[in-house]
Amino acid sequence: MGQGIRLWFSPARVREEGTTPDYRFSLANERTFLAWLRTGLALVGGGFAVDQFLPRLHGSLRLAFTVVLLVGGALCALRAVNHWVRCERAMRRGEDLPLSRFPAVLALCVGLLAAAVVVLTLIGWTN
Repeated sequence: MGQGIRLWFSPARVREEGTTPDYRFSLANERTFLAWLRTGLALVGGGFAVDQFLPRLHGSLRLAFTVVLLVGGALCALRAVNHWVRCERAMRRGEDLPLSRFPAVLALCVGLLAAAVVVLTLIGWTN
């Protein structure tokens, strides 16, 4: 993991491994990276939206939802760069692309959080 984190800040070192893949694969990997960054930004925006636009929601719940969304956004950003490095290295080495449970976990958490906000809003659990 330590070497992987160093590669986040020195992507040129990734090129020292294996052979250069077809540039289209590297560009697709970069687009995936950018999509994960957009997802992270959307979660951060969602966190601010919950805090600002659900003021009547019980204070501790609003804070919990806000923090969960903000942390989720930060995790998406970190996951994006980590996954980019792992995929780029795998492509250069001719290995299978790395698998991740992160998308499924993220989808489940966002779905549950959205459902909770809807239910709490509908039953009117407010201050």
